[in-house]
Amino acid sequence: MTVRKATAADIGEILEIYRSAREFMRATGNPTQWQSGGPSEESLSADIAEGCSYVLCEGSEILASYFFKVGNDKAYGKIYSGEWKSDEPYAVIHRVAVKHRGRGLVGACFEECKRQFSHLRIDTHRDNIPMQRALIKAGFEYCGIIHLESGDERLAYEAY
Repeated sequence: MTVRKATAADIGEILEIYRSAREFMRATGNPTQWQSGGPSEESLSADIAEGCSYVLCEGSEILASYFFKVGNDKAYGKIYSGEWKSDEPYAVIHRVAVKHRGRGLVGACFEECKRQFSHLRIDTHRDNIPMQRALIKAGFEYCGIIHLESGDERLAYEAY
């Protein structure tokens, strides 16, 4: 498997992975995350233009998509019911979605992020139990609660 930056030519395939992820989340007790159709083509195009959208591939097949960026995330400026493990510079991971479950693809994405920058932060929906398990398995620690610009609550994790 290889990781590369996503391109505009990948958008259709990535959107299909996100559509499948929304179905999986609904089926596993997470009926609200991304259910309004997100991540959208517009946000994905912006991520690609920013150079922060990545895909995990096997040959020419895209198996996973995620956002990765070194730098602060405004939503992580205030944490509730806990604290971050370190104030050192960090990278953020968002919008992780995989085509096939049970193949270790989420873990492979996390490993590539750790290879690029060892201090990582990520958040997930309270109802996204599969992602919470994947985060713990990958060595992330639960740190507390953050709020998105929309006011939505997310569980915050960090690996350092």
